[in-house]
This record gives sequence, C-alpha cells and structure tokens, in this order.
Amino acid sequence: MSSDRAAHVARFGTHGAWGGWGKSSPDQARAIEELGYGTIWLGGSPENLGPIRTVLEATEDITVATGIVNIWNTEAATIADEFLEIESDFPGRFYLGIGAGHREANAAYRKPYEAVVDYLDVLDGKGVPVERRLLAALGPKMLKLSADRSLGAHPYLTPPAHTAEAREILGPGVLLAPEHKVVVDTDPSAARAVGRPPVDKPYLHLRNYVANLKRLGWTDDDIAGGGSDALIDTLVAHGDAASVRAQVDAHLSSGADHVAVQVLGDGDPVPPLAAILQAD
Repeated sequence: MSSDRAAHVARFGTHGAWGGWGKSSPDQARAIEELGYGTIWLGGSPENLGPIRTVLEATEDITVATGIVNIWNTEAATIADEFLEIESDFPGRFYLGIGAGHREANAAYRKPYEAVVDYLDVLDGKGVPVERRLLAALGPKMLKLSADRSLGAHPYLTPPAHTAEAREILGPGVLLAPEHKVVVDTDPSAARAVGRPPVDKPYLHLRNYVANLKRLGWTDDDIAGGGSDALIDTLVAHGDAASVRAQVDAHLSSGADHVAVQVLGDGDPVPPLAAILQAD
C-alpha cells in the first residue's frame, strides 16, 4: 500500500452522491460537483466503463467511483485495461469498486471470496494500483480482504450499526464508505411508500443481504412482507433535509470516512442532494 493512502481516502470527501449506472446526466454530474459533494458513485453491474467517461468529461475534479463492477459479468483483464485508459485521460479521479454481487443473479456464481481474490490477482498483474480500488463488503471476511487488498470497503444497504462493526474489523486508515438511501419527505407513510419497494426487491430476497441484516439482529419478521417499518426506517433515511442529514451522518460518527447518499424516487436527485448538504 502506498504511503499516501490517507490522501486517497480524503479525496472522497465526507459525502457522495450515489446513482444508478448510466443515469447521471452531464448536467446532473456538474451540479453535484458544484454543490460540494466529494464523489459521484455509479452503481449497478456494468459490462464496461463507458459511462464513467461521460461523468469525468462533464466535471472538473470530483472523484468518480463504481459501486460496483460485478466480477461475474466483467473480465478482470478487460476492466483493468479500461481503468488504465481512464487513468491516462483523467489522472487520479477514478476509483474502481468491484464486488461479487449475489448468487441469485449469477449462474456462474461460486465461492465469492475466492473469486474476488482471483479477480484482484489479475488487477495486480495488470498494474491497477491497490489504493485505487474498493471492495463491496458486508461480512467480516470480505471486509478484512478490502483492508488488505484495496483502499477500503463500500458496503451497500447497511445501517450505522454495521458501520461501527466494519470499522472495528477494518482498523484505522482504511476507507469505509457505506451507501445510504434517503427520501426527503416529512410524511413517514409517503416516505416508506417510496423507500420500501427498492429495498424489498431485490435486497430482502437476496441471501447475502438478508444474512447481513440478521447478523445485525433483524428477524425474519422484520424482513418478511417488504420489511417492517422499523427496518425500512433504518435503511432509508426520511424526514426533512436536516433530519435526513443527521441520519446519514450517523455513519460518520460510527466510523465511516464517507457516506454515499442515494436519493430514491423518480424526480431529479439534485434538489434533495442540495437540501441535505446545505442542512449542515
């Protein structure tokens, strides 16, 4: 690991904007950078890194990261070559997040830990720097791997309680950048109506996410039927902008370096992102 790991961690800033793969328009990317967010996350399971270039070309200096490249539908050598081409054109701005996804969506799924190790070995051989990659990590073993073989971890669909446990496993100096979903709406029922569907399907039907929630003490009753109100409220911050900001920032006080904010709903994410950041 390079001696400037702290500088790489700092480059993410404390808050990022997490959006679906290919859904951030150039105008939205520019607006997010102008608001003061440190990172734009492109989430999903891309087969190539083309949309990364669109965001990088539209912005000046903001960090851009994948959350995540799925190892089952992308060849490590191909992604490594794409990373190196992007690095040549936009030095220091792109961080490669990778992960094993979930067995329900991948016919070729095998032991995820071993598969991620093999993928990282190829990235090593192709010259992708350790400090320029991240791992999707939920359980202790993958979290430890993220500390040993990358800049750090990008947990998805996790509450601050998980963040606190993850920091204990990672130790100091390792990037911890969880994602958190938000709905800026002061009507709890309306907020849950927006937040519950994208949590329930697919995540409350995927073995790795369910297992992680149960590790944190949630029960089958909490997970069934689209998720209990308590579970949804924990996984999807809602309320006015100040309340949402406080809920998101609970990750930071629990040990995260950065939190990636995913605005749910069909509208333009920029206005709620602005309200949340300005609520400090």
